[in-house]
Amino acid sequence: MKNETAVSMIICGDTVPMQSNFKEFANGERKCYVSDALWDKMKDADFRFYNLEVPLCDELRPILKCGPALSAPTSTIAGINALKPSLIGLANNHTLDQDKEGLFSTFDVLRDNGIPFIGAGKNLDEASKPFIFEKNGIKIGIYNCAEHEFTIAEEDKPGANPFDVFDSPDHIRELKEVCDYVVVIYHGCKEHYRYPSPKVQKACRKIG
Repeated sequence: MKNETAVSMIICGDTVPMQSNFKEFANGERKCYVSDALWDKMKDADFRFYNLEVPLCDELRPILKCGPALSAPTSTIAGINALKPSLIGLANNHTLDQDKEGLFSTFDVLRDNGIPFIGAGKNLDEASKPFIFEKNGIKIGIYNCAEHEFTIAEEDKPGANPFDVFDSPDHIRELKEVCDYVVVIYHGCKEHYRYPSPKVQKACRKIG
Protein backbone atom coordinates (compact mmCIF):
# COMPACT_ATOMS: atom_id res chain seq x y z
CA MET A 1 0.00 0.00 0.00
CA LYS A 2 1.32 3.43 -0.96
CA ASN A 3 2.22 5.72 1.91
CA GLU A 4 -0.13 8.70 1.48
CA THR A 5 2.09 10.90 3.64
CA ALA A 6 5.20 10.33 1.52
CA VAL A 7 6.29 11.82 -1.80
CA SER A 8 8.32 9.88 -4.35
CA MET A 9 10.65 11.82 -6.65
CA ILE A 10 12.77 10.82 -9.63
CA ILE A 11 15.58 13.24 -10.50
CA CYS A 12 17.25 12.41 -13.81
CA GLY A 13 20.49 13.72 -15.21
CA ASP A 14 21.24 14.93 -18.72
CA THR A 15 18.36 14.32 -21.12
CA VAL A 16 19.54 14.90 -24.70
CA PRO A 17 17.85 13.75 -27.91
CA MET A 18 20.74 12.98 -30.28
CA GLN A 19 20.92 12.68 -34.05
CA SER A 20 21.06 8.91 -33.64
CA ASN A 21 17.61 8.86 -32.01
CA PHE A 22 15.86 12.01 -33.27
CA LYS A 23 13.36 9.83 -35.12
CA GLU A 24 12.53 7.76 -32.04
CA PHE A 25 12.09 10.88 -29.91
CA ALA A 26 9.93 12.55 -32.57
CA ASN A 27 7.72 9.46 -32.65
CA GLY A 28 7.55 9.25 -28.86
CA GLU A 29 9.06 5.75 -28.88
CA ARG A 30 9.98 5.72 -25.22
CA LYS A 31 11.15 2.10 -25.21
CA CYS A 32 13.98 3.02 -27.60
CA TYR A 33 15.71 5.23 -25.04
CA VAL A 34 14.26 4.19 -21.65
CA SER A 35 13.84 0.49 -21.05
CA ASP A 36 10.65 -1.02 -19.65
CA ALA A 37 12.58 -2.17 -16.57
CA LEU A 38 13.74 1.38 -15.83
CA TRP A 39 10.38 2.92 -16.71
CA ASP A 40 8.64 0.59 -14.28
CA LYS A 41 10.64 2.28 -11.51
CA MET A 42 9.95 5.77 -12.82
CA LYS A 43 6.37 5.84 -14.04
CA ASP A 44 4.56 5.84 -10.69
CA ALA A 45 6.68 8.55 -9.05
CA ASP A 46 4.83 11.63 -7.83
CA PHE A 47 7.45 13.89 -9.42
CA ARG A 48 9.88 13.44 -12.33
CA PHE A 49 12.64 15.98 -13.05
CA TYR A 50 14.81 15.96 -16.18
CA ASN A 51 17.81 18.16 -17.00
CA LEU A 52 17.22 19.09 -20.66
CA GLU A 53 20.76 19.71 -21.84
CA VAL A 54 19.96 20.71 -25.42
CA PRO A 55 18.02 23.58 -27.01
CA LEU A 56 14.89 22.52 -28.90
CA CYS A 57 14.91 24.53 -32.12
CA ASP A 58 14.60 24.10 -35.89
CA GLU A 59 16.89 26.95 -36.94
CA LEU A 60 20.55 26.62 -35.99
CA ARG A 61 22.44 29.62 -34.60
CA PRO A 62 25.46 28.00 -32.91
CA ILE A 63 27.45 30.27 -30.64
CA LEU A 64 31.23 30.42 -30.70
CA LYS A 65 32.39 28.26 -27.80
CA CYS A 66 34.71 25.51 -26.69
CA GLY A 67 33.02 22.13 -27.21
CA PRO A 68 29.94 21.12 -29.20
CA ALA A 69 26.97 23.41 -29.75
CA LEU A 70 24.06 21.02 -29.31
CA SER A 71 20.55 21.21 -30.77
CA ALA A 72 17.53 18.98 -31.25
CA PRO A 73 14.48 19.51 -33.49
CA THR A 74 11.34 20.79 -31.81
CA SER A 75 9.61 17.57 -32.92
CA THR A 76 11.62 15.63 -30.32
CA ILE A 77 9.36 17.09 -27.64
CA ALA A 78 7.11 14.09 -28.29
CA GLY A 79 9.74 11.80 -26.79
CA ILE A 80 10.26 14.08 -23.83
CA ASN A 81 6.51 14.12 -23.24
CA ALA A 82 6.56 10.33 -23.26
CA LEU A 83 8.72 10.50 -20.14
CA LYS A 84 5.91 12.35 -18.32
CA PRO A 85 8.05 15.20 -16.95
CA SER A 86 6.80 17.07 -13.92
CA LEU A 87 9.53 19.67 -14.37
CA ILE A 88 12.36 20.41 -16.81
CA GLY A 89 15.62 21.98 -15.66
CA LEU A 90 17.47 24.30 -18.05
CA ALA A 91 20.38 25.47 -15.88
CA ASN A 92 23.29 23.86 -17.69
CA ASN A 93 26.22 24.63 -19.98
CA HIS A 94 24.32 23.98 -23.24
CA THR A 95 21.31 26.22 -22.64
CA LEU A 96 22.54 28.94 -25.01
CA ASP A 97 24.26 26.68 -27.55
CA GLN A 98 21.92 28.04 -30.26
CA ASP A 99 21.98 31.58 -28.88
CA LYS A 100 18.97 33.32 -27.38
CA GLU A 101 16.74 32.30 -30.31
CA GLY A 102 17.34 28.63 -29.50
CA LEU A 103 16.58 29.27 -25.85
CA PHE A 104 13.36 31.15 -26.64
CA SER A 105 12.33 28.33 -28.98
CA THR A 106 12.85 25.87 -26.11
CA PHE A 107 10.68 28.03 -23.84
CA ASP A 108 7.92 28.10 -26.46
CA VAL A 109 7.98 24.35 -27.08
CA LEU A 110 7.84 23.51 -23.38
CA ARG A 111 5.05 26.02 -22.73
CA ASP A 112 3.04 24.81 -25.74
CA ASN A 113 3.22 21.30 -24.28
CA GLY A 114 2.29 22.37 -20.76
CA ILE A 115 5.67 21.37 -19.29
CA PRO A 116 6.93 23.62 -16.48
CA PHE A 117 10.61 24.52 -16.45
CA ILE A 118 13.13 26.34 -14.27
CA GLY A 119 16.78 27.33 -14.36
CA ALA A 120 16.69 29.71 -17.32
CA GLY A 121 14.88 32.87 -18.33
CA LYS A 122 14.89 36.06 -20.36
CA ASN A 123 16.96 37.71 -17.63
CA LEU A 124 18.66 36.87 -14.35
CA ASP A 125 15.60 37.52 -12.21
CA GLU A 126 13.44 35.19 -14.29
CA ALA A 127 16.15 32.52 -14.50
CA SER A 128 16.57 32.36 -10.71
CA LYS A 129 12.90 31.65 -9.95
CA PRO A 130 12.33 28.37 -8.08
CA PHE A 131 9.56 25.84 -8.55
CA ILE A 132 7.32 24.68 -5.71
CA PHE A 133 5.68 21.26 -5.84
CA GLU A 134 3.03 20.18 -3.34
CA LYS A 135 1.76 16.65 -2.73
CA ASN A 136 0.09 14.97 0.24
CA GLY A 137 0.37 18.17 2.22
CA ILE A 138 4.14 18.30 1.69
CA LYS A 139 5.61 21.37 -0.02
CA ILE A 140 8.91 20.85 -1.87
CA GLY A 141 10.94 23.67 -3.40
CA ILE A 142 13.21 23.04 -6.39
CA TYR A 143 16.13 25.36 -7.15
CA ASN A 144 18.17 24.88 -10.34
CA CYS A 145 21.55 26.56 -10.99
CA ALA A 146 24.70 26.06 -13.06
CA GLU A 147 28.35 26.93 -13.01
CA HIS A 148 29.49 29.93 -15.05
CA GLU A 149 30.29 28.88 -18.61
CA PHE A 150 28.81 30.06 -21.90
CA THR A 151 25.18 30.24 -20.91
CA ILE A 152 24.74 32.40 -17.84
CA ALA A 153 21.90 34.93 -17.60
CA GLU A 154 22.56 38.53 -16.62
CA GLU A 155 20.31 41.37 -15.47
CA ASP A 156 19.33 42.18 -19.06
CA LYS A 157 20.51 39.04 -20.87
CA PRO A 158 18.80 35.64 -21.26
CA GLY A 159 20.40 32.42 -20.13
CA ALA A 160 20.81 29.95 -17.30
CA ASN A 161 20.59 30.67 -13.59
CA PRO A 162 24.18 30.93 -12.31
CA PHE A 163 25.39 29.54 -9.05
CA ASP A 164 26.54 32.66 -7.23
CA VAL A 165 28.31 32.31 -3.90
CA PHE A 166 26.53 35.43 -2.62
CA ASP A 167 23.06 35.29 -4.19
CA SER A 168 22.27 31.57 -4.48
CA PRO A 169 22.39 30.84 -0.72
CA ASP A 170 19.93 33.71 -0.21
CA HIS A 171 17.58 32.29 -2.84
CA ILE A 172 17.72 28.88 -1.21
CA ARG A 173 17.23 30.27 2.28
CA GLU A 174 14.13 32.16 1.13
CA LEU A 175 12.77 28.98 -0.43
CA LYS A 176 13.35 27.04 2.80
CA GLU A 177 11.19 29.55 4.64
CA VAL A 178 8.10 28.61 2.60
CA CYS A 179 8.70 24.90 1.94
CA ASP A 180 8.99 21.73 3.99
CA TYR A 181 11.91 20.50 1.89
CA VAL A 182 14.21 22.08 -0.69
CA VAL A 183 16.04 20.25 -3.47
CA VAL A 184 18.96 22.09 -5.08
CA ILE A 185 19.93 20.81 -8.52
CA TYR A 186 23.43 22.07 -9.26
CA HIS A 187 24.93 21.55 -12.73
CA GLY A 188 28.68 21.79 -12.90
CA CYS A 189 32.06 20.26 -12.01
CA LYS A 190 34.88 19.06 -14.27
CA GLU A 191 33.92 17.26 -17.48
CA HIS A 192 34.68 13.50 -17.55
CA TYR A 193 35.81 13.53 -13.91
CA ARG A 194 33.56 11.74 -11.47
CA TYR A 195 34.43 13.60 -8.26
CA PRO A 196 33.47 17.16 -7.23
CA SER A 197 36.37 19.49 -6.51
CA PRO A 198 36.99 20.59 -2.90
CA LYS A 199 35.67 24.04 -3.84
CA VAL A 200 32.40 22.60 -5.18
CA GLN A 201 32.04 20.36 -2.12
CA LYS A 202 32.50 23.36 0.15
CA ALA A 203 29.95 25.41 -1.81
CA CYS A 204 27.36 22.63 -1.76
CA ARG A 205 27.77 22.09 1.98
CA LYS A 206 27.30 25.82 2.46
CA ILE A 207 23.99 25.92 0.56
CA GLY A 208 22.83 22.71 2.25
